[in-house]
Amino acid sequence: MEPMTLSFDRTLFVLGTHPVTFGALVLTAALLLAAVLIVFVVGRNHKSRRAAEADARMMALIAAQTEMQGRIAALADVFGTRQSELNQSINQRIDGMTQRIGTSITEQTKATHENLRRLQERLAVIDTAQTNIQSLAKDMAGLQSILSNKQTRGAFGQSRMETIIADGLPIGAYAFQPTLSNGSRPDCTIRMPNDQPALVIDAKFPLEGWNAIRAATDPEASRLAAQQFRRDMEVHIRDISGKYLITGETQETAFLFVPSESIFAEIHEHFEGIVQRAHRARIVIVSPSLLMLSIQVIQAILRDARMREQAHLIQGEVVRLMEDLGRLDERVRKLHGHFLTTQKDVDDILLSSEKLKRRGTRIEALDLETATASEPSKEPKAFDSRLGQLKLRVVDED
Repeated sequence: MEPMTLSFDRTLFVLGTHPVTFGALVLTAALLLAAVLIVFVVGRNHKSRRAAEADARMMALIAAQTEMQGRIAALADVFGTRQSELNQSINQRIDGMTQRIGTSITEQTKATHENLRRLQERLAVIDTAQTNIQSLAKDMAGLQSILSNKQTRGAFGQSRMETIIADGLPIGAYAFQPTLSNGSRPDCTIRMPNDQPALVIDAKFPLEGWNAIRAATDPEASRLAAQQFRRDMEVHIRDISGKYLITGETQETAFLFVPSESIFAEIHEHFEGIVQRAHRARIVIVSPSLLMLSIQVIQAILRDARMREQAHLIQGEVVRLMEDLGRLDERVRKLHGHFLTTQKDVDDILLSSEKLKRRGTRIEALDLETATASEPSKEPKAFDSRLGQLKLRVVDED
């Protein structure tokens, strides 16, 4: 058997149309082994590099983690500080809000108590007003009962008239319910100045007819009540004219006092005939305000009369005052003349004093050569003479 010899050119098999030789196969195997080795070495180097990179990344991660932990700790400190400050600020605000709420509640409580106190005061005022209203209602009921009675109604009108006259005139200028010469007794007479007759005032107003007019519920009843009131007024006016107008004793005019302004206005508005009849009978219908005005006029007349009575005394006092003034003027003129004379004497004394002063100055300077023998004796004598005259005038003035 022939030994096998391995030839690199020996064809081992045919691949397709290309023959595969032993050398090509060995070369291919060697190339594959070299490629595997290269791949192994490269992979191992790559793994080493990746491990190094992984270590570096791990160190970087550890450093980053450490830095992150430091930052987290710093942030924790900052957050803690901020949380503490926030808690403190919130506590302060809560305390301030609590204090303000407490103050507001206190003020509101005080305001509520004050409002309650004022409300109680107003309720007390309302209670007082209600009491006054009840009292006024009772008074009105009493007034109605008074006005329903003729005698008490006359007393009511008399009382109001007396109050007006007593407030306006001095005591002694009037008289209530005096007796006249014919035996009648008017409600009031007022004494006039200069011995003039007295003025008569009547306060008995017929109120029954007027109340009937107010109480009428239909036109016919109102007409009948008006006729009755007109007749009552005519009768009362005739009575006043016949009883109180006495020639030489009372004035030619008398007053009929109506104790209500509203009744007075209604009479002048709806009963003009009654007013005209009263004027013809020399009777003046007056309300409280007109009576007060008349009293003021009478008071002015009385004051003027008293001034006229005292006029001669005032004239006498003025004459004596003018006499005293004339004497005062004469004495002032004499005193003025004395003052002028005294002023002249004082001027002369000052002139002599000045001359004496100059001469004394010359004597002190031993300036005797220019002085004459008669000059030293003239000035002292003249000074003594003028001083003596001034003393005499002063004594005379005293």
